Amino acid sequence: MNSEELLSLIAGGENSYVQFKENATNAVSIAQEIVAFANSKGGTLIFGVNDKTGAVTGLAFSDIQRINNLLTTAANDHVKSAMVIQTKSVDVQGKKVLVMHIPEGSDKPYMDKDGLIFLKNGSDKRKVTSREELSRLLQSSGNLYAEEKVLHQSSVSDIDWDKFKAFYIQKYKEEPSFVQLERYLFNFRLGQNGHLNTAGALLFGKNLQRLLPQFFISAIWFAGNDITGTVYRSSENIIGTIQEQYFRGYDFIRTKINYVQGDKNFNSLGEPEVPLIVFSELLANALIHRDYFVNDSIKIFIFQNRIEIKSPGRLPNNLTVQEMQMGLRKSRNFILASIVPDLIDYRGIGSGILRALQAWPHIEFQHFPEAEQFNVIIHRPPQTV
Repeated sequence: MNSEELLSLIAGGENSYVQFKENATNAVSIAQEIVAFANSKGGTLIFGVNDKTGAVTGLAFSDIQRINNLLTTAANDHVKSAMVIQTKSVDVQGKKVLVMHIPEGSDKPYMDKDGLIFLKNGSDKRKVTSREELSRLLQSSGNLYAEEKVLHQSSVSDIDWDKFKAFYIQKYKEEPSFVQLERYLFNFRLGQNGHLNTAGALLFGKNLQRLLPQFFISAIWFAGNDITGTVYRSSENIIGTIQEQYFRGYDFIRTKINYVQGDKNFNSLGEPEVPLIVFSELLANALIHRDYFVNDSIKIFIFQNRIEIKSPGRLPNNLTVQEMQMGLRKSRNFILASIVPDLIDYRGIGSGILRALQAWPHIEFQHFPEAEQFNVIIHRPPQTV
């Protein structure tokens, strides 16, 4: 980083990725900043800049040596797991500043020597206190997956044997043995020690309102275009396995859209205003790839001018909207992604978004990482009434 690049960075002010410090004397405080950056998206600490005004105050040569030693001590002795950091001295406006880059960590969650975990919160940081946030940090480093969480209140008797048997026969062309059910669940990574995990319950569970009451689809058909409106045409809470939620959610949308007669005869059903493959691909994507650490429902909102599918959680593993639109896939729920294609018409190879866009380009994607929300907006044709 040269002086011009650094000046441009300073001119932008502090944010989630850049922080200023006029000086540094406390290794514990610096360690907490390193932890927050490492648990987030990484970032840059700039020493020798006033954090209130953005003015370059500079550092003496002795300060640079001392702070470098302080940073090394903080990263090695006060951060768990220890971080590798990079520092560089840069001349800016005739003054020396010290720049430290902290990469996004690969072994989250990082914590300070007292076991405290921090995340960036704008230009500041905050403590992680909830189990859900801690679980998501573990998941992002590949150390924990929501779909593998064991449901200790469950047992193999909570499996719908008929559903599992139909899946097994379709996949292996032979009948499974009921007495081997517990072994099957273990082999498919759907449970262990006589208990189902989240994936097992979502795929083949009975009475999901008891096992996983937070995971369902909330579907509302609004009378206009305003989500704050008090008038709606119909609403439904769609519960059940992923397969059941998929088909019922698909039917909810399919029966609410318009069908255009075009040049077809009077008795024809007409063509859907938006190709139905759009809804099948996007709904399957929401059910399979949502974040099951977030205890919330998927939302289907049907308005006069658009249809929205809202998924809890951010995109997995730093995937961007642009990458997703290019067909790049980064899985979060590997078990679900491997079994759901045998239950519904879903290929699961990253091409679903591309197929939806090819069939109907008027789709908008909104990603709100801080709010743990990913939205898909399908714009309806102008003639919709």
